[in-house]
Formats: sequence, structure tokens, C-alpha cells
Amino acid sequence: MGVAAMSRQPAAFMSYVRLDDQHDDGQLTQFRERLSAEVRVQTGEGFPIFQDRNDIAWGHNWQTRIDETLDAVTLLLVIITPSFFRSPACRAEVRRFLARERELGRQDLILPVYYVSCPELDDPERRNADELARVLASRQYADWRELRFEPFTSPVVRRALAQLAGRMRDTFWQQPPTQPSRPSGPRQAATQAAEAEATATEQVARAKPAAKTEPPTHVVDAYQRGDFTSIVAAIEAAQPGDRILVRPGLYQEALVVDKPLEILGDGPVEDIEVRARDADPLVFKANIGRIANLTLRQAGGEGPWYGVDITQGRLELEGCDISSQSLACVAIRNGADPRLRRNTIHDSNHSGVFVYDGGLGMLEDNDITNNGNAGVLIRTGGNPTLRRNQIHENQGSGVYVYNSGLGLLEDNDITSNSYQGVVISTGGNPTLRRNRINHNNHQAVWVDRGGRGVIEDNDLTGNKRGPWDMGEGTLLKVKRSGNRE
Repeated sequence: MGVAAMSRQPAAFMSYVRLDDQHDDGQLTQFRERLSAEVRVQTGEGFPIFQDRNDIAWGHNWQTRIDETLDAVTLLLVIITPSFFRSPACRAEVRRFLARERELGRQDLILPVYYVSCPELDDPERRNADELARVLASRQYADWRELRFEPFTSPVVRRALAQLAGRMRDTFWQQPPTQPSRPSGPRQAATQAAEAEATATEQVARAKPAAKTEPPTHVVDAYQRGDFTSIVAAIEAAQPGDRILVRPGLYQEALVVDKPLEILGDGPVEDIEVRARDADPLVFKANIGRIANLTLRQAGGEGPWYGVDITQGRLELEGCDISSQSLACVAIRNGADPRLRRNTIHDSNHSGVFVYDGGLGMLEDNDITNNGNAGVLIRTGGNPTLRRNQIHENQGSGVYVYNSGLGLLEDNDITSNSYQGVVISTGGNPTLRRNRINHNNHQAVWVDRGGRGVIEDNDLTGNKRGPWDMGEGTLLKVKRSGNRE
């Protein structure tokens, strides 16, 4: 199903919704009304959304309406549920919009909203076998799988709606190139439909992985045996989609990645160091990218700095060694949705990973240790997923969720931290399943001051002050079952 926003003038907005028979259209009605109101607030323009089975008749009138407005469409929100991938109508609509997007010379006009988990996105084999799933997974999607259980009056949901509306606003205000006029009328209808289908098929085909095609590659070598001696210079020279290989050396510079790039360390990670003082060693603000096998050191200085600051997009950060003498080693914020895998995140003066202001992310198989505060700190609508991480020997708690933070924690080892294994406070609402929360200096789990959550099937044994500390009024707000105490 999709929410399509259309504009004949840059500031005039309207949209329609295509529903499949299995969707709860009452819930989607609330979603579209809230989103419409938020876009109106952020743009100062009316933003009507027409829901197909309520506002437009089925049959010829519906198809005619779609055909007549396709040339004016400038944005499609794809609401992803399992039934989406089983609906020929939904698939056809997205293919058609892919063609429209290419005609406009854009790659940002389809904004997926991940509403219910789908094997076509979550299972790599099924994703690779489904052309549309690959296209949608490559976009920066808004993850509503947990948010859909929250009331629309929740501050967390309101922030998420505001972020989604902001992305829509920014996309609308970036005007597409002027398009040549196209013939119309019944004699051209069949030709135009065939052209649209062919264009969509070609664009989907372009989304297939090109295993045998290597991207343009730039080599950075501190000994002047490559294309550049500076990573910053290589980033400036690179085109979107290029690869940068960094050979061993000490690179005292601050990296700002604002285009889709791969930056890969070419050698032992401990020998390839990016070090910055009075700056963040790495700021990521592109839609997509991959950075792997680098040592990233924030070396202190005046002012607040992170080791890695992820402000938007889908960054894959893999196999890096990250530390900070200032604030957190890694910050994830403003709706950014990165993938952090197999990194060592350590020795910050603050937290290891700080997720806030609607930040998302998937953190898997990382070693998060010896940080000056919590290993992972989640607040103000932060909603990451943590799986199979080692979170240990931090100077605060292992994980601290507060101020309306969320999060899904599964199969992590949260051990030997100086305070509690997990703290939930002031409206924090995470879900903890199958974690091993052991040998912490205080309780395994401390819930206080309006904290709530779901805590199921965890091992909470061996902590110095026992498995639980439940503050006044929290017992009824926390769902507990199957935990080993």
C-alpha cells in the first residue's frame, strides 16, 4: 500500500492511499490524518490525503484517476506489511512510481515506512530474490514496527511523525528538473503505459547487485604511494558510489561523509587510524554508505565531540575500533538508521553508544566496554535494536533507557558493569528478551520513576544486589515472564 504525494506546483500537496484487503484501514486512517496535519504545520500548505476505498470509487474511475495524476506525482510513501509483497496491485504501483522517479532524475521520491516485519526484508536470501524488496531495502525507511503499538498521542510517535513529515517537506521543496511535455489522449495511452512498464522494469533491474562490477576506487596512502595522502581529499574527489581504500598510517583529520561512499581500511585495523582533536573523527550525513576496518579516535579538546556522529541515513559501520576522550564513542540521532556490526566501542568519557532524538539502528555482535558512563544510552525516542552484543565493564550501567527511550534488546551479554545491568527510568519502555544479565555490581534490572517495558526469558542471575529493583508504581507497568532469577 502507498501514500502518494502529488504536486503540479512546488508548494501544492495532495496524496492518495492504496490499501490491500488485509490491512487495518482504521489505523491507517489515523496515520494519514496525523501525517497530513504534521506536513501542513511544517509547510504552511494544505495536505489532503485521499484513501482509495473511501474517497475514490473502484473500477474505471479509480484507474483513470491514477493515470491522470501519475505525471504530477512527486512522492510515494510505501507502507510495508507482509501483504504488500503479496499484492500485485501494490507491486505494480511501486514499479510505476520507480519509473516516474527515474523520469524526474531523482532517487529519493519513494519513502518506505516499515510497518509490520516481512521475511522479504528481514531474510537476506528472500530479499535478494525479490527485486522490489531489494529496492525498498536500499532506501532509508522509517521503522514503525514498534511504534505502531503506541498511541498516536505518545510523544515518541509524535516525534516520529514530525521526522517523517520533515523528510516529505524536504523532498517536496527540492524541485525536480523540468520535464518535457508528453503526448496525451487515447491514441497514446497504450504507448505511455508500455513505456512506464519498460522504464520501471529497467530501474528494478538496475537495483540488482552487480557482483562482477567493481566501483571506481581511490587509494589513500600516507607514504604517497596511492592517489591521495588524505582521506578528506579522497572524499572530496570521489563520486557517489565510489570506493576509498585506506592503507596503514595515522591520518590526523576529521571526516565528513555527505555522499554515498565505501571507505575501507586496507590492512590491520590497529594500523589504520583516523585521529581528531577538537572535532569528530567521523560525521556521517548521507543516505547510505559503508565504513569498515578503521580505527577512529576522538582525542579530546574543547567542546563536545563524538567518535562517530551519525545524523541521518543507513550507514554500515563494520569492524572498526572506536574510542572517544570527549562524549560518546558513537551517537545515533535524528532518525538515522545505521547498522553497527563487529565493532569494538570503548574508553569513552561518556557512553559507548548514545541513541537519541528518534535515532534507530541495528547493533549486532559489537564489543562495548570500559566506557565512563553506560555502555548504551537510549533516550528521547531513540529506538535501536541490539542483538548479540557484549556490553561489559562499563563505569555506569550496561544499558540505560530513559526519557521516553525505546529499544529491543535480544541475546546480549550484559555483564560486570559497575552499576545495574539495565536501568529503565522516566518513561523508558524497552523490550528485553533472552539476554544474559549477570555479575553486575548492583541489580540486573532497575526500573524507577515511570519506567515500563517487557522483560521476558532473560538470565538475571549472579548480580551482587539481586535480579530486580522495582520502584514504586512500576510493577504494573512492566511485563515480566520466564526470567531466570
